[in-house]
Amino acid sequence: DRERIMEITALYIFLLALGASFVQRTTGFGFGIFIMTILPFLMPSYGEATALSGLLALTTSSIIAFRLRKNVTWSRLLPILMTFIIISAAAICFLTRIHDNTLRKILGIVLILTGLYFAFFNKKIRIGTTVPWQVGAGTLSGIMGGFFGMQGPPAVLYFISSEPTKECYMAMTQMYFCIGNAMMTIVRACNGFVTADVGKGYVIGLGGLALGLLLGEWTFKRIPGKIFPYLVYSYIGISGAFIFF
Repeated sequence: DRERIMEITALYIFLLALGASFVQRTTGFGFGIFIMTILPFLMPSYGEATALSGLLALTTSSIIAFRLRKNVTWSRLLPILMTFIIISAAAICFLTRIHDNTLRKILGIVLILTGLYFAFFNKKIRIGTTVPWQVGAGTLSGIMGGFFGMQGPPAVLYFISSEPTKECYMAMTQMYFCIGNAMMTIVRACNGFVTADVGKGYVIGLGGLALGLLLGEWTFKRIPGKIFPYLVYSYIGISGAFIFF
């Protein structure tokens, strides 16, 4: 019946928020990749799924960014961030013109290709830290964030190449996601994607989010710095393989 379906949906949202926040706190990204594998099938529309994912991701990254704010270097953050804001806003506005089923199919393809590409070619990837690389990463991140609520991979590859320690990397990525998700939430609200269903899902997801952050922080502190980049690359590959199979 309807109540049973609502209970199951609430449980799924709680567990998805827990897993996504754990992944975000452990690897510095992946909230959207994790939660958007299932969330579009639980929400009334695809746009509302991206809105809920963005709100929960905003809360997660805000907490982490505030705690690590002293490690943020704004000169390396602003170019990629400003590019992302412009591109993602345009993508969100265009989102209202695309059918949900089409977006779900595109989402599946994007996840598969992203995971396979980074899983098999990450050793050949050399990301620079100059303005062209920043603009390029911000553009790709904006497209993926605006359409799919998962702006992480392009930005992560830039930050993991530009930052000297895993703590600096974590601070930069979370500040980037915090500001970016705040902007996207405003644009989504203006386009009618932040609804009562999104609000209910957000309240349900907060409990899982808090638990996931605690578990993720405990794990992050115990990951050796030399191993950390490989953990990040592996998660991208595993995400793609999970969707593929």
